[in-house]
Amino acid sequence: MWFELDDETRLLQRTVREFAEAEVAPVAGELDRAKAFPYALVAKMGELGWMGIPFPEEVGGAGGTTLQYTIAVEELTRVDSSVAITMCAHTSLGTQPIYLFGDAEQKQRYLPDLCAGRKLGAFGLTEPEAGSDAGNVRTRARTEDGEWVIDGAKQFITNAGTEISGHVAITARTGEEEISNLIVENGTPGYEQGEAYRKMGWNASDTRPLSFAGCRVPEANLLGPRGSGFRQFLHILDIGRIGVAAMGVGLAQGALDQALGYAKERRAFGRPISKFQTIQAKLADLATEIEAARLLTYKAAVLKDQGANFSLTAAQAKLKTGRLAVRATEEAVQIHGGYGYIEEYPVCRFYRDAKILTIGEGTDEVQQMVISRALGV
Repeated sequence: MWFELDDETRLLQRTVREFAEAEVAPVAGELDRAKAFPYALVAKMGELGWMGIPFPEEVGGAGGTTLQYTIAVEELTRVDSSVAITMCAHTSLGTQPIYLFGDAEQKQRYLPDLCAGRKLGAFGLTEPEAGSDAGNVRTRARTEDGEWVIDGAKQFITNAGTEISGHVAITARTGEEEISNLIVENGTPGYEQGEAYRKMGWNASDTRPLSFAGCRVPEANLLGPRGSGFRQFLHILDIGRIGVAAMGVGLAQGALDQALGYAKERRAFGRPISKFQTIQAKLADLATEIEAARLLTYKAAVLKDQGANFSLTAAQAKLKTGRLAVRATEEAVQIHGGYGYIEEYPVCRFYRDAKILTIGEGTDEVQQMVISRALGV
């Protein structure tokens, strides 16, 4: 498959790249060290319309495509993964459930603020015993006096505990053989956000556990028909994998950018190390693999935009790009030598940020299951 990006998409790509280099790069290292959420950057991205790229203008979005959103995520991740995952999780996981499964009132109530970045959305699926086994949800919700009463816990949830967090859409068992999705707004009594995790990477993003103890929300906070939650979150995860695949491409490309620049500057044995065949082979292999991974990721985005089945391609893209990001960042650190182990150099942060891409949004092993099933195994 070959295609050229249209002028509008190229303009967005260039604009996001310039923003990432001018606005994000100068502060990314300090945000990572301080574990500080990038409020100012998120506000600017909201003003630019990037927090709602793939949603129609009539609901407050930018009216863009999945491909445009994918490219924006890629360009941000070339510079910083924390900023990118904040936008990625907000769009794919926080906003998509309401856009896809919400009724007219829910869309009117939530989407304008979400698409403008005034509020952040989160998605609560993972639990202590429901990770890869996503159907093993233990959080319970029962109806009582016109309300849902929720008890349970979620973990590893992104964007739920910031000052601008608006809601979390959670999966809950609403019957013995029934899973549904419910909207829980921040500030609801009985809903508590735990302390942020101390993480290996993505230090400037918000990730924390959530708990629900007698948490009451209106019955109208149900997303779609009761009992449709399992099907809903599988579809949301498919969409999310496109975004995470874009992060893998962007992080690998960012690592290559840093390694190439360093190799041209660093001298050993009287010449730049880029003149050594060993270094050239590393750079050539990475450049080739990144281009292949990029095309696979773009294909998944285009299939979604066309209304075609994209589940297999999204899983393949997620599997390929996560592994590539780990390898690319490791090679970038290796090319930097001792300096690659020093926090002053972005590749050190890139290396720490890469590993989660083989875990989040479905582990590599889950992607292999999805792919093998599509093959008829």
